[in-house]
Amino acid sequence: MLAYGKLPPAILDRLLGRIPRRDARVVVGPRIGEDAAVIDFGDRYLVAKSDPVTFAAERIGWYAVQVNANDLATMGARPRWFLATLLLPRGDPSLAEAVFADLLAACEELDISLCGGHTEVTPGLDRPIVAGHMLGEVEKERLVRKERIRPGDVVLLTRGVALEGTAILAREKAGELAGRLEAALLERARNLLFRPGISVVADALAACAAAPVHGMHDPTEGGLIGGLYELAAAAAAGLAVDSSRIPVLPETAAICSLLDLDPLRLIASGALLIAVAPDDERRVVETLAARGTPVAAIATVMPPAHGLRLDSAPFAFPDRDEITKLF
Repeated sequence: MLAYGKLPPAILDRLLGRIPRRDARVVVGPRIGEDAAVIDFGDRYLVAKSDPVTFAAERIGWYAVQVNANDLATMGARPRWFLATLLLPRGDPSLAEAVFADLLAACEELDISLCGGHTEVTPGLDRPIVAGHMLGEVEKERLVRKERIRPGDVVLLTRGVALEGTAILAREKAGELAGRLEAALLERARNLLFRPGISVVADALAACAAAPVHGMHDPTEGGLIGGLYELAAAAAAGLAVDSSRIPVLPETAAICSLLDLDPLRLIASGALLIAVAPDDERRVVETLAARGTPVAAIATVMPPAHGLRLDSAPFAFPDRDEITKLF
C-alpha cells in the first residue's frame, strides 16, 4: 500500500519514462529531481510548475504561492503568473474568502499576477486543498540546470531545517504542543512561515547573480534528505553529506523531539540547496550573508559510484515525510 506523500522514486521513474517528447521545444521535461518544466519561447525560456498544498490548512493560499514560486527560482527563473485550483470541503464560505486573501497577499509580495484557476466545493474532503500552477521566464543563458553539477562541487544549505514543517506543526498541533513547550518557542515556530519565511526566490536569484551556480533545489516533502536525493538524482551524481554541518533550527529540534520526528526528513520549504564549484563558494556565501541569510556547506558532490551517504551511512528517499505520521 502506498504511503501518503510523494510516490516512491522507483514507481515515479517508471511512470515518467513512459512520457514521450512530442515537442522539441520542451527543453526540460518530467524527471525526478527537476523542479519545473522548461519550454523554448524564442528569445527566452518559459518555466512552468504545478504543485499542491495538502498538509497545511491554515494559510494554505500563502503556502501554495510560495512553494510554486520557489521551484521556478531554483532554475534561475523569475515567477510571473499564477493559477490556483481551490478545492473546498462543505462548510463556512468564509474559508474561501480567507484562502483568496492569502493568495492575493502572497502574489503581491512576490510581484506575481494571479491570472486564473478554478474553485469548487468537493465531496470527501475534510480540509481545503490548493493546487497551484506557476509560470515564469528566464533568459536562456541564465537557466540553471542540475546536469551541470559535477564531482567536487560544494553543496550549500541556506537557513537550516525545517522551516515549513515546523510552522505547520506549531499551527496544526497547537493544542497538543501547548503547555509542553514554552509559549515563546511555539510562537516563533508558528511565525517561521513569515520570519524568515518559506520563500527562497530572492536568495536563489541573488546566488545566481553572485556566481555560476551549477544547480539548486528546495527541499520539500521528504525534508532535507529527500531534497538531497532529488538533487543527486537529477545530476546523476553521488553525495557525501556531513550531518554535523546541517543546521537544525532550535524550534524544529524541540518540536521534533517532543513528537518523535526526524527533522532531516520533515517537509522543509524555506531552505535552499545550492551546488557550486569550490572556487565560487565564498562569493555565494558572502552574497547571501549580506542579505541576512545564513549558509552552511553540508555536502560534497561525488562520482555516481560513491552513492548517497550521510556520514558513513547510505541514504535513499524517505518512505514518507515525517509530517504524515501526524496527519
